[in-house]
Amino acid sequence: MTVHFIGAGPGAPDLITVRGLNLIKAAPVILYAGSLVPEAVLAEARTDAHVIDTAPMDLGAIIAEMQIADADGKDVARVHSGDPSLYGAIAEQMRRLDDLGIAYDVTPGVSAYAAAAAAMKKELTLAGVSQTIILTRTAVRSSSMPDGEDLETLGKSGATLAIHLSVNNLAKVVRELTPHYGDDCPVAVAYRVGWPDQLIIEGRLSNIRDKVKESGITRTALIMVGRVLAPEDFDDSRLYATDHHHVLRPRS
Repeated sequence: MTVHFIGAGPGAPDLITVRGLNLIKAAPVILYAGSLVPEAVLAEARTDAHVIDTAPMDLGAIIAEMQIADADGKDVARVHSGDPSLYGAIAEQMRRLDDLGIAYDVTPGVSAYAAAAAAMKKELTLAGVSQTIILTRTAVRSSSMPDGEDLETLGKSGATLAIHLSVNNLAKVVRELTPHYGDDCPVAVAYRVGWPDQLIIEGRLSNIRDKVKESGITRTALIMVGRVLAPEDFDDSRLYATDHHHVLRPRS
């Protein structure tokens, strides 16, 4: 018996990996985060699968279901949104499974920041603009941020920021980043990217709060900040330059 932690991607049923989909198809027990994973992702599950929405459950109840499945010798597909390694809350589940001697593995998924960039047709690492992406969040009702990981500190890098779980903290985001990025810095707020009601709001640090407030968005949104979102100019990558030589393109 194995618990398979599966990244379902950002929402679109066809943005799950082949491996993840095959595990869901085969699983006799499926635990999925119903508040973030659409039921369409489970459309090809076995008709006799025991499917449980874990949205109203606490950690103890979730682990108890895994223990029941283990006793019955049934694999579990534990389906999370996006990629489970990012704000997936899988570490505490795996810690308890280690204590219980229950086997598990992890299948990655498409993260919201990658799906948002694709939806906007953006490359997030433009030569001469930014070569660094920082994935972070702010503290609202969740765990506090470690020392040195506050937005004011991270903003000093000038890197592209993908800020999770923080749309309710947008005023703080704008206030702490404006001194480092300038009030004209491009911002995008991606709401439920990959879902049928996907909405991407683009603006600047100076006006993004008003735009988001007008939209009524209060949750399930990713904030992206950086010049790569609306570059005035950027350098071509050296990868395909005519004078760039490597083992597969030797000097003639």
